[in-house]
Amino acid sequence: MTQVLDPAPPPPLVGGPRPPGFGVDRVFRVLALLAGLFVLVVLVCIIGVLLDSSLEWLRFEGFGSLFSLEWEPENAKFGAGAMALMTLIVSALALVIAVPISVGIALFVTEIAPRRARLPIVFVIDLLAAIPSVVFGLWMLRQLSKPLSGIYADVHAAVAGVPVLGDLLGDPSASGLSIMTAGIVVGIMITPIVTAITREVFATCPPAQKEASLALGATRWEMIRGAVFPHSRSGVVAAVIIGFGRAVGETIAVALVIGASQRLTGNLLAPGDTLASVVANQFGEASGVWRSALIGFGLVLLVITIVIGIAARSVLRRSNRRLGIV
Repeated sequence: MTQVLDPAPPPPLVGGPRPPGFGVDRVFRVLALLAGLFVLVVLVCIIGVLLDSSLEWLRFEGFGSLFSLEWEPENAKFGAGAMALMTLIVSALALVIAVPISVGIALFVTEIAPRRARLPIVFVIDLLAAIPSVVFGLWMLRQLSKPLSGIYADVHAAVAGVPVLGDLLGDPSASGLSIMTAGIVVGIMITPIVTAITREVFATCPPAQKEASLALGATRWEMIRGAVFPHSRSGVVAAVIIGFGRAVGETIAVALVIGASQRLTGNLLAPGDTLASVVANQFGEASGVWRSALIGFGLVLLVITIVIGIAARSVLRRSNRRLGIV
């Protein structure tokens, strides 16, 4: 008679030898956690230093100075409101110029251009992104400011009697240095950055989704609208946020071409000033409360960037939830 042996008991789930690579995984987890915490620590340190250095300004005028439109250091008036609004205007103009061009270039490179033409285009885009901002500012100042002044005069003459447009495009600056010029140069500067990020995002769209759309009879544009855009929405929003952050903080190029006027105006063709350009132009001669206010402008810039980023992410999350995208 054959004796049936009981099977060996299964190994315990707890304890026993560790799997290969367990130690490496644990080290990687710790390093990743430290890297994430390091970013937060740096951000907190920056905010702390800026806040500490701007307390003199906030004590002198109170938090109302953040919204005051009066900037007259010689009369002890240090309002940040006018420059903050002009900063947002310049950044908005830059995004209006850069985003459509960037998305168009990214779509051309990923969906339309022949393979042989893609590499030179990508190389030129990456090269433009590496050019220092002062080069763009000097180029705009020396080569385009005078031609733009003539174009501004013609545009103003064409819309002089049109409601709203007549005010937005009012009497232009004779030198061509204006809020619009600053928006154009910043738009040119952020176009390579937004293009590079958007191109990489479009390239991640699964080929199966695009092929399925085309197999169902969709045109190329319908395929892009139905497959590429929904898949890439969050990445494009991230590219726009990064471009906005670059536009808000741009300093030297804006300081060269905006015209240096701290009075808020609704005329885009008139001179103006942003928070960053005021700091660049006046920090060397400032002292006391004046210097504290200029340092506080850096804190205001940081807060604006964070608020816009949170708002954009919130809108994107709501849109994705409506479309059923987790």
